Amino acid sequence: MACLGLPANSFLGGILTFVDCQAESIGSGGYQALAAPGSTLSLVLAGLLTLFVAFFGYRMLFGESFSVRDGVLAMVKIGIVVALATGWPAYRTLIYDVVLKGPAELAGEIGAPAALPGAGGGLVARLDNADRMLLVYTELGPGLTAPTAPGAAAAPAQPSSYTELFLGGARILFLAGAIAALAAVRLIAGLLLALGPFFFAFLLFDGTRGLFEGWLRVLGGAALGALGAGIALGVELALMEPWLANLIATRTAGYATPGAPVELFVIALVFTVALAAMLFAAARVAYGFRLPAAWRSAPAQLAEAMRGQGLRVPALAQDRSPANADRPRAAQVADAVAATQRREAPAPVAAALGEGGAAAGAPSRATIRPGMDREQSAPAPLPLGQSFPRRTRTRHSSSASRRDRTP
Repeated sequence: MACLGLPANSFLGGILTFVDCQAESIGSGGYQALAAPGSTLSLVLAGLLTLFVAFFGYRMLFGESFSVRDGVLAMVKIGIVVALATGWPAYRTLIYDVVLKGPAELAGEIGAPAALPGAGGGLVARLDNADRMLLVYTELGPGLTAPTAPGAAAAPAQPSSYTELFLGGARILFLAGAIAALAAVRLIAGLLLALGPFFFAFLLFDGTRGLFEGWLRVLGGAALGALGAGIALGVELALMEPWLANLIATRTAGYATPGAPVELFVIALVFTVALAAMLFAAARVAYGFRLPAAWRSAPAQLAEAMRGQGLRVPALAQDRSPANADRPRAAQVADAVAATQRREAPAPVAAALGEGGAAAGAPSRATIRPGMDREQSAPAPLPLGQSFPRRTRTRHSSSASRRDRTP
């Protein structure tokens, strides 16, 4: 949709109307171009969905178990991404109209009890009318009089350079504040709305979910900024419109208003600062937005599965204990095998193994401290042939004893 250019007799209203038209065209036209079949977005979205399903399957292969909540959450994310990244009607209802048209409706509802100008619509027209009144007063001037001789009639004098400076500065601040505040939030919202499909695709993964969260924050800040700017400009119009009308009527009647230029400059400066503070406050409020913590827990589970947490062998559980953390891997495996043999061996053999282990200097079952694991405190296996103690004294047979006693 082509937007009309700047008219000759409406500077402020023409610029705001043009910027608003461009923001709506960029937001709607850009989204529909990106969401069209065969576009760059459609290829990127298909690739990201494929990766999301593949990563989900790999987590299952690594032994990670999923609850019903995890599965439902994954399906909900896929449904949200596909519906809002490719469907213009849903996107327009849930996001586009809320960001671009919602602030004006809220400003009307909030400003109606206070009878703010533009609360019922037509804020741009009222701003343009205030600018015309300011221009008319600038042409009339404050009505300063030049000093004359005593007894002579006062003659009108030309405005001083300070008067022109304050009147010109007041109009500059009024125009710059209104145009910058409204144009900035509208153009930012239009650009981000056009790129909305890309940011919805980033919702699938933890590494890119921060981009989606930031996109929502900036959109929320733009909407709140438009609402705050509308309220602040309404308050400024409520002050300036009747006052400018009174100044123009006073000057038309021939009376001077010497203090009006400085007062106009101060009012325009104060409300320009108020507009900047309103935008900053809206940005700070939007910055506090966070996604639910459950949407960020799945990637942590994937990282645990990649580190092998789901592939532990029960027989080697003692290998992860702090006491065995510094032992060689071969020694840990040997201890685990010996512990298995002791559990499966008969009682006499197990007792003999325990005695042999004590003789070899290994801790026996009686020396196991309370709370220690059976496998963790098991003695090391003995070398082959040393499982039973051997007697070292000399053995004598009965025949040899009889022979020695025979004279």
